[in-house]
Amino acid sequence: MKAVKRGATAVALMSILLSGVAHAAGGKTLDTVKARGVLQCTGHDGSYLGFAEVDDKGNWKGLDIDLCRALATAVFGDPAKLKIVPISWAQRWPSLQSGEVDIVIKASGATLSRNTDLGLQFTNSYYLGTTKVMAHKELGLKSLKDAQGGTICIPAGTTQEQQVAAYTAKLGIKLEPVLIEKTEELEQAYFSGRCDLYAQWGPVLAIARAAKGKVEDHIILPDELAVEPEVMITRQNDDNWTNIANWMLSALVFAEQEGITSKNVDDIRAKPTSPQVAKFLGVAPGMGKGLGLSDDWAYNVIKRVGNYGEIFDRDLGKDSSYKMDRGLTNLWNNGGVLFPMVID
Repeated sequence: MKAVKRGATAVALMSILLSGVAHAAGGKTLDTVKARGVLQCTGHDGSYLGFAEVDDKGNWKGLDIDLCRALATAVFGDPAKLKIVPISWAQRWPSLQSGEVDIVIKASGATLSRNTDLGLQFTNSYYLGTTKVMAHKELGLKSLKDAQGGTICIPAGTTQEQQVAAYTAKLGIKLEPVLIEKTEELEQAYFSGRCDLYAQWGPVLAIARAAKGKVEDHIILPDELAVEPEVMITRQNDDNWTNIANWMLSALVFAEQEGITSKNVDDIRAKPTSPQVAKFLGVAPGMGKGLGLSDDWAYNVIKRVGNYGEIFDRDLGKDSSYKMDRGLTNLWNNGGVLFPMVID
């Protein structure tokens, strides 16, 4: 009889645990976040310059961090209602599936296996980057084809591993991979000469080279190994949460398209330039109800965080120490691929 009771208790406990996992994997994330009173978003276990880094005062900054702040503002009206959880590349998916974080905004690409095998869901792309390779100038390489037999540093647990393997196979060369998770250790390995080459996102290479003050000593080879759309990643079966993230991104882009900034948003809200803008800024109803947000959520985001252009300039562009060009990550009407969804 006691054995039966113990067995029943174990089954009941397992049911409770499984129901908790099921909720984390596909429940109402917005309700969970609101009840908790804070958004839990991904950081980095170190510094991923320009995207997720900690300044000398201990404050998080970067493009990914500002998108986390924008999402927290959309939900709560306050970017401070945010907890940044430092995680490694390999921890992204377990942390999301377990509910440790509510969304992954961590320079992560949309891939088939992440969607179909891991049960993840993607937003529209917020950054389009190419994978490039940097080499020590003294090696005299003109392209990656000249690097036969060399060593190449690659961030472990990322799509760059597959991209390097596929591209070198296509060229018919062999390279010795050196796989390291932490960006600081990876860059140390390359700049110390342990690796001949360093495969990374193009912007990360440019930032690393500039940060080391060694622009003249390293060349970024012309090869483009892949183009990867960086997306925000959510759990499947919670479409509303994915919709909120998508519309948050769209709001940032729409505001830039319409010339709405953190500095002039109050003036434009007082005199909207179109019915679309009136709805967007919460003057007319309808912007938030279908998402479970307040109608002024987009106004709060632009007021507190800025539009996409302001965020980019602050974290990567002309107002940052990196001075990066927008490239493809520009508005559709300015030579790029970013566009907002339609507010009707």
